Amino acid sequence: MEFMARGRAEVRITHADVGKRVSVRRLTGGGPGEAAFTDAVGVLTSWDEGVLSITRRTGATVRIEESALVAAKVVPAAPARRRGPAADTRELQEVAARGWPALETARLGDWTLRASAGFTRRANSVLALGDPGLPLDAALERVRQWYGERGLPALITVPTGRADAADALADALAERGWPAEAETVVRTGALAPLADASPGSTGDAPARVALAREPDSEWLALYHRAGGAADTAAALKVLTGGPSVWFASVPGPGGHPAAIGRVVVDGRWAGFAAIEVAPAQRRRGLATRVMAALAEQALSEGASAAYLQVEADNEGARALYNRLGFADHHRYHYRRALPGSAG
Repeated sequence: MEFMARGRAEVRITHADVGKRVSVRRLTGGGPGEAAFTDAVGVLTSWDEGVLSITRRTGATVRIEESALVAAKVVPAAPARRRGPAADTRELQEVAARGWPALETARLGDWTLRASAGFTRRANSVLALGDPGLPLDAALERVRQWYGERGLPALITVPTGRADAADALADALAERGWPAEAETVVRTGALAPLADASPGSTGDAPARVALAREPDSEWLALYHRAGGAADTAAALKVLTGGPSVWFASVPGPGGHPAAIGRVVVDGRWAGFAAIEVAPAQRRRGLATRVMAALAEQALSEGASAAYLQVEADNEGARALYNRLGFADHHRYHYRRALPGSAG
């Protein structure tokens, strides 16, 4: 990490850089066996009373005493070589929300409260983009009440990792005792190469991908999130909601699907989800084949860019999406209200 200017280290950030992505170096104390310096990269979310708060892409916050700073500078929001289709965090979050629509919504300033009988965190959490129109503690109390009336936990979706994300909100919720869970990476890529990515077939015959407007019972049986839904009707409404939704299935032995997937087309965006392969059918390129078929359909409807959301610890899926040309755009995680947490 290069901090040197004219032969010496410099602190080249000020209070005016709050909200920007920065790289800092600080003294650690230099005890036995300890490095004298340590580095941190993230969004400078606050600088108050001599303490800087830097939120990493993971949502974790690092607090640094101003007196410990050795060097610091503003850095680009993302390396240019890793950028996918141009979009800001708000656009992608709103597109994804339309593509996975909640059964019930309510507005709280710029926030959207979402409920869907408990089917997936995404459709049962607050989409926190912008200002809730109330002081934060009052807004959080309103959130608790709204979800409590529906017998649901109070969850807030918090985008992180970019200057236009909600890193400051993550910091504020952490201070109020709302723990983080389920870190997720939003990834983007060009759609046309994905449509051409289908691998050669393995086995005795090519894998045929069937597309339908609604999932059948066999599709739902393979999709692990639908299998755990307490309200199947609610799950089906979420899955089939969205501007233009398609479901893919590769027939397998005994009439059960070998692989499945879902895409929702919304203008230039094609959002992929529910890409799953039956355990006995893995390592045959079926996930790639499913995504290629869905991408081809999305292209025919005018889409040009792709996005998907993958849990940060799902290394297998992330490796697949790397091969298909997806790059990280931003992250989000959920903050959950616990008994005794503020707000």
